[in-house]
Amino acid sequence: MGRLIAISNRTAADPSARAGGLAVAVWESLKSSGGVWFGWSGDIAERQSRSVQSLKDDGVEFVLTDLTEREHDQYYLQYANSVLWPVFHYRLDLAAFNSDAFQVYAAVNQRIANIVTERLRDGDTVWVHDYHFLLMGDSMRRAGWDGPIGFFLHIPFPPPEVFRALPEHQWIARAMCNYSVIGLQSEQDRSNFTRYLIEDCKAVDRGDGVYEAFNTTIKIEAYPIGIDAEGFAEAAKTEKAKEASDRIGRFLGGRNLVIGVDRMDYSKGLPERFEAVGRMFDDYPETRGSVSVTQIAPPSRSKVDEYRELRRTLDGLAGRINGDYGDLDWIPLRYLARSYDREELAGLFRIARVGLVTPLRDGMNLVCKEFVMAQDEADPGVLILSEFAGAAEQLKDALLVNPHDTRKLAEVIQHALTMPLEERVERWKSLRETVVEQDIAWWRKKFLKDLTALQDTR
Repeated sequence: MGRLIAISNRTAADPSARAGGLAVAVWESLKSSGGVWFGWSGDIAERQSRSVQSLKDDGVEFVLTDLTEREHDQYYLQYANSVLWPVFHYRLDLAAFNSDAFQVYAAVNQRIANIVTERLRDGDTVWVHDYHFLLMGDSMRRAGWDGPIGFFLHIPFPPPEVFRALPEHQWIARAMCNYSVIGLQSEQDRSNFTRYLIEDCKAVDRGDGVYEAFNTTIKIEAYPIGIDAEGFAEAAKTEKAKEASDRIGRFLGGRNLVIGVDRMDYSKGLPERFEAVGRMFDDYPETRGSVSVTQIAPPSRSKVDEYRELRRTLDGLAGRINGDYGDLDWIPLRYLARSYDREELAGLFRIARVGLVTPLRDGMNLVCKEFVMAQDEADPGVLILSEFAGAAEQLKDALLVNPHDTRKLAEVIQHALTMPLEERVERWKSLRETVVEQDIAWWRKKFLKDLTALQDTR
């Protein structure tokens, strides 16, 4: 394999962004191959002219471009985040369909494809990431690149019945078929996408994940993304992790901790989770005064109306719970709209009796895997996981729930709080084995093996 070329909306040009997520996934391959990472600089150009800057760090080159104000508004805020994000999370009611924004989205894909293609060499392997660049494969073909291009979607892919609501669904599907390998988070996502191709694009299933559509051949598979499992386990034992657990421990006063950590996003099921917590305190009096729930929910996309409304809803629900059940020395639900670093979260996970990961829809959700790896093997907590998270296909020994059924979710939280140690240990060992075996390195190697196999046959 020659150089690995990564393309994503945001990169890890800032060294502080390399502790987790996509950076961990591709960093070693970028370093070992002398690779290049293309993406948005994070800056908005005041004029129509956009700078393209290049910098090198630790053997990896970053090629970054600014966005104009119009591009940032139409490509990023409007189409990517106000059309694709809600549609791909099954929320047609929140989608603000906008054909003008799509034209800018397509233009940005093509502009960045041109920047990438003029810097490529024979033997390079291109790996494109996420919903910002659904059209990148087609854009790069138009720019003249005929080598392998892989694409990985980090969010869910909706059923055909939902995807068809996009006015541009046929354009997007045709463009995606210019990728060589398409990776989805789960078998459900893979099934949704391939069913659309067969039903709407007359694709032919050739077996072994290979499909023919629009006179091209594409490999489409589920590649469930993992985490730096051992690294997160070590993070839970650091001094900073201990400081965080000691700080919350003084507040807990020996009470059981139930914890949730999510971006403040309507896909995460936070109102339903708060309602379930309220039902738990309503229906199980023994939890009052003996259980403390902490929800960490750093705001995201605060300029979008739906997110401001979500914040108001959570404020009201938390106020109801704490007003009804709080006491002088006990706050039932601590709701923290701010972020904490990786080691602090690991420390909080380690002392939690229950981890709540209950999105209404999620591509994978890595918080649940981090919760598993942070646990004390002698006294592990219990993971409660939404059946609508991609991780539910892997983590069968979590307590799987329907987050819409708030009464049942309250019951499951109570069950987790009273689960015997032997069962907790047995479930945790099984979960840990899966997370360790299918970690971030496993995911990267699995995807790149399929993608580079195409390079080897050229």
